[in-house]
Amino acid sequence: MKNLKKMLSVVSVAAMILGLTGCAAESDGSDGDVVHLTIWSPTDEQAIEEWWVEKLTEWNEAHPDIQVSREAIDRSDSYAYENKIITATTSHDLPDILYVDGPTVSYYAANELLIPIDDCYAEEDLEDFMPSTIQQCTYDDSLYAMAATESSVALYYNKDYLDAAGIEYPSDTNIEDAWTWSEFYEYAEKLTTDDYVGTNLIMDKGEGLIYALGSLWQENNAPMLSEDGSEADGYVNSTASVETAEYVNNFIQNGYANIDPIEDEFQNGYAATMLGGSWEIASLEESDLNWGISYFPISDSGEAVSPTGDWSAGITKDCENVKAAKEFMVWLMNSENVATYASAIAKPAARTSSYEYMEGWDEGARSLILWQLQNTGVARPSSPSYSILSSEFATALLNIFSGADIQSEFDKVADEFDDDYTTFYGD
Repeated sequence: MKNLKKMLSVVSVAAMILGLTGCAAESDGSDGDVVHLTIWSPTDEQAIEEWWVEKLTEWNEAHPDIQVSREAIDRSDSYAYENKIITATTSHDLPDILYVDGPTVSYYAANELLIPIDDCYAEEDLEDFMPSTIQQCTYDDSLYAMAATESSVALYYNKDYLDAAGIEYPSDTNIEDAWTWSEFYEYAEKLTTDDYVGTNLIMDKGEGLIYALGSLWQENNAPMLSEDGSEADGYVNSTASVETAEYVNNFIQNGYANIDPIEDEFQNGYAATMLGGSWEIASLEESDLNWGISYFPISDSGEAVSPTGDWSAGITKDCENVKAAKEFMVWLMNSENVATYASAIAKPAARTSSYEYMEGWDEGARSLILWQLQNTGVARPSSPSYSILSSEFATALLNIFSGADIQSEFDKVADEFDDDYTTFYGD
């Protein structure tokens, strides 16, 4: 059976996810007139753990006929999630509601581990969620999950270093005055000194590469996959894709960015600028760094795309009380709950209406992040073979940074992806 074989093979590509996924628990059915639902989600910081306790208590007290419990799974072992999913799949013991990272929704949907939830949300509710949230949670024209939070990547800069180099700050209120690719490269060169590099490009050497840098490919009209997510040959290895990789590689080869950046390179003053996540804002606000923020760099032709994505919740195939699970999902993702969840986890909310209950998002760095999500945010490629694309793309880019031929490396990515998709999902 293709889907089961694919499920059993997922451990071989688990390095792609590397901590971006993590969930697990036991599935409960009904006890007389009481329905028991179980959620699997990753452990998180104390604030979000307290949020879960508070919210589940609130729900259970108001709904004595639908009792919900959660098992938080320790993500210290990056293979724990995959192993537990495989075990639960073969024993038909998946939880009722499962949290998965946004780019993997299509995998779980294609392998029929999640069920469609199109009837959960009215059209006005769907329009309230960020377009990228709906995009990442949709597979084959059906909605399979929903997310409470989003993420984005912006350009952070050290004001003192830009002042010393005589470089004008990029705008944080008008994207027409954001840095273009050419300006970003020119200023990275000008900002590089014996004491610090011009920019920090590498978030991590796994999923962070396609997450943080993939928007450059989209801005250069270089999609990595076909529109239906079934082919990589002619896309990830296209002329435009190779050109984009050359642009990124020039930062590394010319010493304007480090292939092995030190920890907190920008925050510690060893990089003049940084392509960093929206989560960096909170720590930068507490630092002594004289910093600013601007939009994700736009192409020279004016195309603007910014990274997005976060964890999403879906209902599994083993849920015996789908109606109750959908009722809970609708409540879980209402505007107020999304607002308090996003505030507890310090991430942007996935619902526009949630910002009515949140402070600090109408000005400054957070308002720029919100604007990007509403206007330029695009999800990562959707395909059940996404894990292959991500891991092979990361390998190829690191090889390129080390001197390998770009075309050859991306041809390998295309071959690996197409082989996986054809083997497990082809007709």
